[in-house]
This record gives sequence, C-alpha cells and structure tokens, in this order.
Amino acid sequence: MAAPIFRSFSWGRWSGTLNLSVFLPLGLRKAHSGPQGLLAAQKARGLFKNFFPETGTKIELPELFDRGTASFPQTIYCGFDPTADSLHVGHLLALLGLFHLQRAGHNVIALVGGATARLGDPSGRTKEREALETERVRANARALRLGLEALAANHQQLFTDGRSWGSFTVLDNSAWYQKQHLVDFLAAVGGHFRMGTLLSRQSVQLRLKSAEGMSLAEFFYQVLQAYDFYYLFQRYGCRVQLGGSDQLGNIMSGYEFINKLTGEDVFGITVPLITSTTGAKLGKSAGNAVWLNRDKTSPFELYQFFVRQPDDSVERYLKLFTFLPLPEIDHIMQLHVKEPERRGAQKRLAAEVTKLVHGREGLDSAKRCTQALYHSSIDALEVMSDQELKELFKEAPFSELFLDPGTSVLDTCRKANAIPDGPRGYRMITEGGVSINHRQVTNPESVLVVGQHILKNGLSLLKIGKRNFYIIKWLQL
Repeated sequence: MAAPIFRSFSWGRWSGTLNLSVFLPLGLRKAHSGPQGLLAAQKARGLFKNFFPETGTKIELPELFDRGTASFPQTIYCGFDPTADSLHVGHLLALLGLFHLQRAGHNVIALVGGATARLGDPSGRTKEREALETERVRANARALRLGLEALAANHQQLFTDGRSWGSFTVLDNSAWYQKQHLVDFLAAVGGHFRMGTLLSRQSVQLRLKSAEGMSLAEFFYQVLQAYDFYYLFQRYGCRVQLGGSDQLGNIMSGYEFINKLTGEDVFGITVPLITSTTGAKLGKSAGNAVWLNRDKTSPFELYQFFVRQPDDSVERYLKLFTFLPLPEIDHIMQLHVKEPERRGAQKRLAAEVTKLVHGREGLDSAKRCTQALYHSSIDALEVMSDQELKELFKEAPFSELFLDPGTSVLDTCRKANAIPDGPRGYRMITEGGVSINHRQVTNPESVLVVGQHILKNGLSLLKIGKRNFYIIKWLQL
C-alpha cells in the first residue's frame, strides 16, 4: 500500500448532504447567521468551554463560522472510541455540542474510533486501558454507530425548531487505517511530528511521571487523532474538532499537523467534563457510567439519574443537557425556587434527556415505571410490558406459571420460591409481610382474582417484606 498522499484542500470537494438553507432568502436564513452569537450562546450555556486557537490565525473561529453560514456550512467532527458497546452520559455533552452546531445549519460528523480504540487514549487517565480483542472492538464500533444514529434520529424527529439543519454523518476511522501499511504511514506522517512537542502534552507528562509509565501505543494515539482531523479536513472540509476538555492536547496536535502540511488554520472547541458528586469523571473506567443503551441502563434508570440531581446542579444541567431556551430555563428555576420539594426542574431535565436518548416511548416507559414504583400505581403496572418490569426490578426473579383453578396466595408464593416452606412461610403472609400488586394480602388461602391479583397484562408483582420483589407472568389465562 502506498504512503498517504497529502493534497491541498479545495472547498469544492465537499461531498456531504446538500444543505438547502444556503439557497434560502436572507430573512429565512437569519437564524443561521451571526455565528458569533452561536459561539457566545453556547459559551453562555456553559456547553463550549475553550476555543483553540483563540487568536493569531489568518481567520478566527467566529469569522470562520460567519463565512460558513453566509455562503456554505462548516463541518465539525467529534470522535467516540468504542471501548464499550454503548455511549454513556459522559458522552452526551459532546453530542449536544454537535447537535447545537447542526441546528445552526452546519454539517457534523460523529467519528467512531474503530482503529484508535485498539490503542487507547491516555488523556485524563492514570493507567493504560485494558487491551481489547479486535473482534470486540469491531462489535463495539457497530453498536456505537447504531447508538449514534438512533440519537441523531430522535433529535431530528422530536426536537425540530423550524430551521433548516445541517447533516449528521457517522464515520469509522478503521475505514482509512485498514488500508495503511505501518512503514508507509510512518514514513509519510511521522516526519511532521516533533518529539519535544508531543512529549510536552500534559496528558503525556502526567503518565510519564506515573509509576506505570506510558506505552508506545498510547503515546502514538495523539498522532492518529491528528491524522483523523487531517483526513476529515481533506475529504470533508472539516475545520473544527469538538471534544472534551481533556482532549485539548490531541486537538492541538491536529492543528499543528494540518497547519504544517497545508498552511491552513483549523480549530478546536472543548466541552466540559461531567463529574460525579465526588469529582470523578463519569465513565466506564471510573465504574460509574450511566449508559445510553437500554440493555445496560433502562430509560427509568436514566430518568431517575437526572431526577436525583441536587438543586445546586440542576440549572447548569438544564443549560448543558437540553435545547430549552435560556429564558425558559430561568422560568423553570423561578418555579423551582418556590417549591423545590416538587423537584419540577429535575423532572423537566430528566424528561428532556430521556426523550433525546430513548425517544417518546422511552420517556413514557420511564414515567410508567416511576408511577409503579414510587406511587404504587396499579394503572401503571397494568400497562407495563414484561421488559419494563424486568428493567424496573432488575434483581427480581421472573417466573412463568400456569394458573390452575383455585390457585391461592400461598400457592403462588411457594411456586415463585418467594417464601420458605412450612409454618414460617404461612406466617409471613398472615403477619402482613406479603403484597401482590401493591396490595397487602393476609389470607394465605385467598384464591387469586383476575383484575386484582392478576393484572390485565397477565402479570403479578409479588413483594415479600420491604425490598424483595418477584415477577410472575401467568400463562393460559
């Protein structure tokens, strides 16, 4: 395979989706103009943290956006390494950044790091990532691509604002690295990077000073990320990279590489990192990830994660995680101050995020589960699916039983292995320790009644004591 060929970029080579907003009358394009307002607005929300470089370029970032929306949209990308088979809440701010830019008429690219994930990004880490098998990385990359496409579809369908948006494209960097031979790649690319500069990066310095040190694979990561930026610049006219604040060093490497090769200026925008109440970065490695894949974190769990946010965080999170206008957020907070016990601001935050991640059906599911668990709602239980009950009561055993004529409360508890055999189990019922569908039952010999003990959906929720749940699905009703 021949070494990479470096070509000068031509603005006429963009091959993305045509954005019709460039042909609209000026009045209809007003919402897309004035990107200084776009950058300032996101800075005011706290979503955009830093811009690089801020000065010293032939054209500055606000001017680049201004030129883009007036004649042709800009292209911005953000990378997501498939170190797991799902995105998590820690990725949401980068996605929100892409979505806000897309809403302003720009084309955005979500880049899955199917190649770079095999090296592991050392940024913000105190030790090397565990190496992943090639097939696992590929499976994770496929899952991430589906997750990104689903989020983009929810955004498109549920959060339209009447403007003409830019395109949202998902790519995988393994598409260009699998065509490269190592020696050819190093010969063509390696000479453009200076060791002193690479070693000076804060992420590198921290790792080199650690007891574990830093592997060559990790050290080379920033070179590949810089090449990704260059490749997207050449192929898609991408002049802006967006990433977490821990990515600034890698973004700088990309800027220097592209500027050295082409003489053109490119830019970086960082978003803040979301941390737990202890200050730890949210993510898989920290062990505190709240996943966006329903199989790993249910809509109910995602919803409750945001409902439980403290009062001193909720206003900031409404600005970061939602598309709500700032005046509306101000109004929500005014109501919240008057009645903080209602947690109205947290519920609105939870609803907006859950709808973006899981769609309207996912939000409805989260609300049904909330009603069923915290408000003992029989109506909510009756319309819940098997999947929702399993998600809500993750540790609860799930049994499928035939409803024989005359089946009693005692029979049910024993068949579900919910109570011990003999007098002790009998007493647990008579002493009020058992409930079915949130209704206490004290007569072990009571025959089950459809509509009371058995819900319309053919399910029974059995609770023993305060925390032990059992789900029963009745067959052949």
